[in-house]
Amino acid sequence: MAVSAAMVKELRDRTGLGMMECKKALNEANGDIELAIEELRKSSGMKAAKKAGRTAADGVVATKVAEDGSYAVVVEVNSETDFVARDDGFLAFVDKVANKAFADKQDDVAALVAGELEEAREALVQKIGENISVRRVSVLAADSGVVDTYVHSNNRIAVLVALKGGDAELARDVAMHVAAVNPRVAKQEDMPQEEVDKEREIFTAQAQESGKPAEIIEKMIEGRIRKFLSENALVDQPFVKDPELTVGKLLKNGGAEIQTFIRFEVGEGIEKEEVDFAAEVAAQLKG
Repeated sequence: MAVSAAMVKELRDRTGLGMMECKKALNEANGDIELAIEELRKSSGMKAAKKAGRTAADGVVATKVAEDGSYAVVVEVNSETDFVARDDGFLAFVDKVANKAFADKQDDVAALVAGELEEAREALVQKIGENISVRRVSVLAADSGVVDTYVHSNNRIAVLVALKGGDAELARDVAMHVAAVNPRVAKQEDMPQEEVDKEREIFTAQAQESGKPAEIIEKMIEGRIRKFLSENALVDQPFVKDPELTVGKLLKNGGAEIQTFIRFEVGEGIEKEEVDFAAEVAAQLKG
């Protein structure tokens, strides 16, 4: 696969490494940016890379929670621009989507939008002139506990948290922490084994370059794995409102345990083509 200047730039932005080093890594990885990052981490000792550059879509997230705290829903609805994401008509449509998902306890997007919502979406597209899509929806129910939500002020990050025990205020505090810190899992044992294995492979390659004895290298690797797990597990993280407490200790003090959480951030995981408007205008003038 041909390596473009844009790919080199993205890799530089995400790793902070030099252009030639990034270009070489991309060539060796046949243009696969994620693979190039893994290999660079092994060879350069780079600790981590930023997540993929620009997120794709604009839009908003919204939540709705039952008064008794038994369940809640979160939805993401996308638009092409931030301007439309602030439009009253668009926001009213998002509210309709959230209300229907809540009433039906529906987490299947196709089933949710079929019929009246699809007609409303098409009418909104006609009126606004941008594509509008319901990207995803999730329902979270509490098992002998409580669910609550947090939506960040920009309406781009929303979290549902289910606790066993505790109360809505505690669940909301934990949801706010999840929004801010973005843990990968609730507890260390929830981390997928393939992710642990990948990190171990990277840490092993880094440690072996130190030239230290094998028994020291093994201790280094295990120490880094423990740190990786504790940094990415919700219950082991320092609570954002009181770093003297871990989230696990906060929950214990409130007589609760974490069941699970769901975090939506607008556009995460979607690739968006960046348009060079100057080049586009120049091309049109030349044509």
